[in-house]
Amino acid sequence: MLKVGIVGGTGYTGAELLRLIATHPEAEVAMITSRAEDGLPVDELFPSLRGTTNLRFSVPEVDKLASCDVVFFATPHNVAMKLVPELLAAGTRVVDLSADFRIRDAKLWSEWYHEEHLCPDLLAEAVYGLPETHKEAITTARLVACAGCYPTAVELGFLPLLEEKLVNPQQLIASAASGVSGAGRQAKIDNLLAELDGSFKAYGVSGHRHLPEIEQELALAAGGPVGLTFTPHLLPQVRGIHATLYSQILDSAVGLDELQFLFEKRFANEPFVDVMPLGSLPQTRTVRGSNMCRIALHRPQNRDTIVVLSVIDNLVKGASGQAIQNMNLMFGLPETMGLEAVALLP
Repeated sequence: MLKVGIVGGTGYTGAELLRLIATHPEAEVAMITSRAEDGLPVDELFPSLRGTTNLRFSVPEVDKLASCDVVFFATPHNVAMKLVPELLAAGTRVVDLSADFRIRDAKLWSEWYHEEHLCPDLLAEAVYGLPETHKEAITTARLVACAGCYPTAVELGFLPLLEEKLVNPQQLIASAASGVSGAGRQAKIDNLLAELDGSFKAYGVSGHRHLPEIEQELALAAGGPVGLTFTPHLLPQVRGIHATLYSQILDSAVGLDELQFLFEKRFANEPFVDVMPLGSLPQTRTVRGSNMCRIALHRPQNRDTIVVLSVIDNLVKGASGQAIQNMNLMFGLPETMGLEAVALLP
């Protein structure tokens, strides 16, 4: 039985980790931390977990966390990089759900996060935690940087097209919308129900921190630089990401049915990617609570623009579920273990 530690357990991703690991047959949470809630029973903060845990929140101490087989960081950026070096030195493996180790270039990371990276030497070692692209490397990794929520939906949708060099890598557009849980659990006026209900808006249009992460991974798929226009939006709902992806096909003779076959072949052995039949319109509610990404292809008016629709639950495949998927791979467990739950509907 794997002993799991969770740093930053009071947010939505921490709560989702607890929910998913509660039914995992080969893992149990041994320690969960929160400085603000030190000593508070976990099920008092999250009554939905009553009967599944008797843990209390505690202050993060490296020597205690090091007794775990794996530690998840469900924290804002700049927290994990302060503790990860000591945990790795103690032999504990790490899955970081924050952005601290996703971007391989320390200078680029600093440009987007406006501070110096504290352990740039680890950026080269950290394995990007999108199993559909880095599965083999994840199995032997000490440190996995779990892919972000928007990046997961966008990258999975573009990957087959770029890998086969079927589209112009300099003309990629991603218009994506996320439920408000993607903004975290902290109190903000913009996230109040009265501010969100009945409304829809874009944000981060001039530059979003997920952009360099997405471009980094798409460039690996394309074998060279890519140009991506990425516009995130806020949905008046709790969970879910819907990404509408546009790219220009290079050979107009390639038919939509051929592209469909390409996607089906690319993801045939990926248990958490569902390539839907042509003409489908995937909805966020069809992945709610599950670790699934559903994808559908369209070619409007049979012109040269390919439209890929990609939906995930931002808290599961976009965060905690994907983190557990990575953990399974790191410890030689079945990739799907603990993640077999079917989406909630309605």
